[in-house]
Formats: sequence, C-alpha cells, structure tokens
Amino acid sequence: MQIAQQSTTIRNMIIASAIILALSLGIRHAFALYLEPMSHHFGWGHQVFSLAIASQNLIWGLAQPFTGALADRYGSRIVVAIGGLLYMIGLAIMAVSSTGILLNLSLGLILGIALSATSFSVLLSAIGRMVVAEKRSMAMGIASAAGSFGQFIMLPSTLMLIQYFGWSAALLVSAVLVALILPLSFWIRSPVIGKQKAFANKADLTLKQILNIARHHRPFWWLSLGFLVCGFQVVFLGIHLPGYLIDHGYDAKTGTIFLALVGLFNVIGTYGAGWLGDRYCKARLLTYLYGLRGVAMILFLLLPLSVYSVYAFGIVMGLLWLSTVPLTNGLVANMFGVKYLSMLSGMVFLTHQIGSFLGGYLGGLNHDLTGDYYYVWLFSILLSGFGVVIHFFVSDHSALPKQE
Repeated sequence: MQIAQQSTTIRNMIIASAIILALSLGIRHAFALYLEPMSHHFGWGHQVFSLAIASQNLIWGLAQPFTGALADRYGSRIVVAIGGLLYMIGLAIMAVSSTGILLNLSLGLILGIALSATSFSVLLSAIGRMVVAEKRSMAMGIASAAGSFGQFIMLPSTLMLIQYFGWSAALLVSAVLVALILPLSFWIRSPVIGKQKAFANKADLTLKQILNIARHHRPFWWLSLGFLVCGFQVVFLGIHLPGYLIDHGYDAKTGTIFLALVGLFNVIGTYGAGWLGDRYCKARLLTYLYGLRGVAMILFLLLPLSVYSVYAFGIVMGLLWLSTVPLTNGLVANMFGVKYLSMLSGMVFLTHQIGSFLGGYLGGLNHDLTGDYYYVWLFSILLSGFGVVIHFFVSDHSALPKQE
C-alpha cells in the first residue's frame, strides 16, 4: 500500500513538474518573438533587447545556486510557488516597458530570478531525490521531454497573439497562464534537509564538506565548462535565428516554425537522452551531442538556405537541444549524491547561463556592428569542438569518499 502511494506521489510530481516546465520554458523561449516588434515600436536596435535577454540569463545563473540551496533547505514547493508569482509580476511589467531600464528590470532581473525557481535545477533535483538512482536519468528525461512540449505549443500561440492583439496583450495573456504554476507547485514533493535521511549522500557529509570536495574535483569543473557551450548555443539560436531568417528575406512565421520544431523534437531528444543515460556513460553521450551540434550548424550554413533546410535544422537541433540537461544533472547526482543536488546543479547551471549571456548579447552586438551574425556563428561552431574535447575529462564516477 505504501509503495503504491509513493509511486502515485512520484507520478503526480513528474506530471506537475512537466507542466510547470512547459509553462516556464515555453513562455521563456517565446521571448525571441518580441525582439522585432518591441525594437521596431520603440526604435531600439537589436542590442537593447539582446542586453535584457542576456542579463536575464546571467541573473538566472547567478540566482540558481541560491534558489537551489533554498529548495534543499526548505523544500522545492515553496521556491517554485514564489518563482511563479515573480514570473507573473515580471511579465506584467514587461508589458508596459517603454524604456531599456524597465525592460532590464522586468525581462532581465525579475524574470531571471523567477526562471531560477521554476526551471530545471529545482524541479529535476526534486525528482532526482524521489527516484532510485537506476531510474533517475529516465525520470528527469521524462519531465524535461514533456516540459519541452511547452515550447512547441507556446511559440505559435504567442506569435498569433502578437499578430492579432499586439505584443503587450500577448505578455499579459502569458502572465495569466503562468498563474497556473502556483496551484501546480502543491504537487511538488521533495525531502527537506534535516527532516529525512533517506536521500542523504553516500558519505552523509555536510554542505561545507561537499563544497570542499566539489572545489577540488576537476571533472565537476570540466562538466561546468561544457555546460557553458550549451548555454551559448541554445540562446544564440533561440533568440537570434528568427532575426537571421528575417535578414535573409523570410517572415516571422518561418522562424517561429523553426523554434516550434525545436520544441517538438526536443521532447524526443530529452526523453532519449534520459533513457540512454541510464544505460551508457553520460559523459560520452555529451561528447557526441556537442559534436553533432557543430556538424549540424556547419551543414546549415554551407547548404543553400530554404524553408526546407531551416525546418530540417530545427528538427536536428531539437533532438540535441536540451538533451544535455538530464545527462548533466545525472552526472552531478552521480558525483555527489542527491542531498545537495539543487544547489550543486545550480552551480553547474551558472556556467550555462554565463554562456547564455554571451550568446544572447554577442549575437545582438555582432548584428548591430556588422549587419549579420557571421562571427557568432563561427564562434558557436568552435565552441562545439571545445564541448567535445572537454567531456573526455568528465567521468560518471562518484567524487565522494567510500564508506568503511
């Protein structure tokens, strides 16, 4: 009876986490659609909106270890609920943002903090604590995959709202949808430090001891640097590919379909990555993923540009998009256990967001200075090579001392 009840609790938590991720990340990915209309309406260059997006990603990363630590200490439920409330406030202020300062306050600061509380590090860590190690990557992959479906739904829906009602009204509708995160947060269950010991790390070490081990554990830092590559690439493509296509004579619909295809096939990619991560070396899988990203970008730039090449690129990148997330979080759990998983995953995610900041900002800067994205495309491809090499120095083995 107790086992059946626990299985139901885990299933409900995975479903709730998936819906929260679908709302949080689906709306966040749709921010790319606001670049052109807001920049045109207020006479901004691409750099103004790009800076706000870049700031959001940096603040998201800087806040992540702290929101993760709060989730470890007080439980994920309260952190997710507060994050949902901040998300609503941020979208409402963005809807009336007429200056770069207001845009950075709403889209940058408030939404950056909100995303740190309603995205992967907090929710996947909660799932990781409740699921046995043998099924952990798979459970994380299911939540990530289902959450990715939100990108597929929200992008065309947001484009339709912008076209028929304007960008400000579209943001207000998004704020109403985000309100669903508050009731969904009550389904999130996660053991709290000091109240349960079932999820303690293998050596039951203190936070200070774990941080000291992490500080000297080189594979942890190689993994973090590899995640920087992921952040740079997904934000550069997610924010600037629609603008790249507009520069080449395509309308906003083409870029939206590209991003929707990324979201749809990301469902398959993240689910598949979670399944493979329970069966093969996660670090080697990450090596293949980054290598394939680089090959896909090279082929996209070399082949003649057409709607077919754009959509094919969207399908391929969707399979590789967030497949890194369950594998990376699974590696952190393997290295240090699950007791402080939210905070440690947040530390790794910080480097992802530093890459996101650079991908978002440098894309806009490159475009404003040269009128194209050539140098950022080149740098993104070079980063794929770096991602391949760096993960040869990462292993799946535990970093904790063996118990006597």
